[in-house]
Amino acid sequence: MKIAVITNLYPPISRGGAEKVVQRVVGELVRRGHDMVVISTMSMDGRATFTPEIKETIAETVYRFFPFNIYHTLRDHLYPYPVRLLWHLIDLFSWFPKNRVAAILELEKPDIVLTHNLKGIGLRIPQVLNELGLPYIHTVHDVQLSVPSGLLMYGKKMNLFERILRRPYEIAVRWALSKPDLVISPSKFLADFYLARGFFKNSSVKVVPNPVPDFNPGPRSENFSGTLRLLFAGQLERHKGILDLLEAINLLEIPLELHVAGGGSFAPLFEKMAEQDRRIIYHGFVSSNNVERLLGIVDATVMPSICYENSPTIIYESLRSGVPVIASDIGGVGELVRHGKNGYLVEPANAQALAQIIRKFATEVKDFHSRGEAIKASVADFSLRFYVDRLESLMKDVLMK
Repeated sequence: MKIAVITNLYPPISRGGAEKVVQRVVGELVRRGHDMVVISTMSMDGRATFTPEIKETIAETVYRFFPFNIYHTLRDHLYPYPVRLLWHLIDLFSWFPKNRVAAILELEKPDIVLTHNLKGIGLRIPQVLNELGLPYIHTVHDVQLSVPSGLLMYGKKMNLFERILRRPYEIAVRWALSKPDLVISPSKFLADFYLARGFFKNSSVKVVPNPVPDFNPGPRSENFSGTLRLLFAGQLERHKGILDLLEAINLLEIPLELHVAGGGSFAPLFEKMAEQDRRIIYHGFVSSNNVERLLGIVDATVMPSICYENSPTIIYESLRSGVPVIASDIGGVGELVRHGKNGYLVEPANAQALAQIIRKFATEVKDFHSRGEAIKASVADFSLRFYVDRLESLMKDVLMK
């Protein structure tokens, strides 16, 4: 089968977990003999980048182009709100990426198209698929079809300007998405969120949890030091709850190490703190292989998000390694983390509650360590093989309609 994948970012151009998931799935589909074509973006580097070019052809064929907007999606944090608002409008209504993608699809002639995050490459692209008569499956990864930033913050109400704009924006996005033959949501939370907002009324919606990394972690190192070892791996941004985590750490009197892996606007803060506080070890941005190594030496992963999460990759990675997760009970997180079994859930944006649950966990480290195999088993049904089995079955069903 020839399959086209359209996504705003594709490794090595990447921001977070969604891109990792897409790359893993594409790799497995290639291994199964499918002819894969990926269409994604790149930063502007002269006029030539406006024209799609084949950039990688080792396994999948990858086309990249700059979608003729004010900036590339990875540079959004550099611009003030009015500029970002204009960027979102261009992304929603621009004909340019629509035409560029149409040219690629007419050349490649795929049997089916899988779309992922389209914000940043062009939300009108689904209209091309309808015009060309191509069946397509859309996978949602966050709330950005309703909230342009993709960030719905816990306990924070939208201002009047945001509330006024949200409804017409949603109407325009629903128009742009046309009618996917199938919508996949990694969490029930996100599926319910969109259905409640009036999205995908005429499409079939399936909940299919993301695939865990396809690796076989070795035995974890025993912790004989008496020092609790925690890992935070992700974007170093306010919405990931890192300031609450730092406050919680300062409330704790127990010996601990906080390993921090990731990049973002708060990276300089962690670099400075690592120099001043022995408890904090900052690793910078690390590869997936190095995250795996860190998971081999820590007692738990901490994910104190204050934004509504869908199905975070780091939770899958941690549990697959037998490492329990201490996480905010927000969005789809509770569909993966089972309180008291493979980790703990805690109220978001509450540093004292987070400190209390870390303190409780510290008394149970040995017990959780002994349950490593059971923790791995909690995500056994989410293997990459099972995920792609399901995806292939769903694609066949769509093509038979």
